[in-house]
Amino acid sequence: MRKLTRTLGVLCLVFGAYQAAFAATSASLPLWPGVNSAQLAAQAPVHWVSVAQIENSLTDRPPMAIGFDIDDTVLFSSAGFWRGQKEFSPGSQAYLSNPAFWEKMNNGWDEFSIPKEVARSLIAMHVRRGDSIYFITGRSPTKTETVSRVLQENFLIPASSMNPVIFAGDRPDQNTKIQWIKEKDIRIFYGDADADITAAREAGIRGIRILRASNSTYRPLPQAGKFGEEVIVNSEY
Repeated sequence: MRKLTRTLGVLCLVFGAYQAAFAATSASLPLWPGVNSAQLAAQAPVHWVSVAQIENSLTDRPPMAIGFDIDDTVLFSSAGFWRGQKEFSPGSQAYLSNPAFWEKMNNGWDEFSIPKEVARSLIAMHVRRGDSIYFITGRSPTKTETVSRVLQENFLIPASSMNPVIFAGDRPDQNTKIQWIKEKDIRIFYGDADADITAAREAGIRGIRILRASNSTYRPLPQAGKFGEEVIVNSEY
């Protein structure tokens, strides 16, 4: 009986301590923290632009070559990357170095990618201007690819404006997009990643940021506007 009483006493002490700790945690995390007008009005000092403002800035300029990154810029392609990680390297990024993954991603899995609305607006604007459209991606090249067809069909790009996708690869020691930007004489490059903006700047052209969707599998999310570049409003989708 004494042992039972002692055991019950210990359990009561442990339970009481747990309740106290839980109560303290709950007290520090209110259910309705509220918000004030200053917090709602707070904005980062970013150079925001709209598609209309970009178009206006090109008034009276002749047709030119325009470049786009693909993943998280014109396509929300996280579905394919999510599936690739689960199939080829659960819990790690090793799948990104697996040629078998890129074969699938570049040859069919973009059928599950969602075209971004900001890309529809931008590409339509550049097609109206008569610009030549290039897509330069950090994806690894494969012997065959259906990405060019998917992009042309999704964004209604006429053959006269469309160029085959350039698979620049993702070398950690070199930003190969720079050489393609220079080789194709691209004058504006759109991208979601820091490397897209720095590539444009190093090539001496205008780099414009498109926001990466907050539910993208490509983490961490970049700090848009950190280089003082233009950032397109409402471009996360």
